[in-house]
Amino acid sequence: MREIKVLGSGCTKCVKTAEIITTVANKLGVDAQIIKETSPQAIMSYGVMRTPAVVIDEKLVHSGSIPHEQQVVEWLQ
Repeated sequence: MREIKVLGSGCTKCVKTAEIITTVANKLGVDAQIIKETSPQAIMSYGVMRTPAVVIDEKLVHSGSIPHEQQVVEWLQ
């Protein structure tokens, strides 16, 4: 199972990012646990300065914008 964290304050962009990741994971049949992380300390521990950010299996893969669906496909394959 992949662990995917969406880091952010819970803003509209963060929610949209989580929705896109969920949709793509379901389309690809990827078993993923999606966690919305809103703690400022946790976000800073990844060195993130702009949200939303995405961490997959403890590796920061994106920050600062809503990712495109194709990007998410590449991360999950």
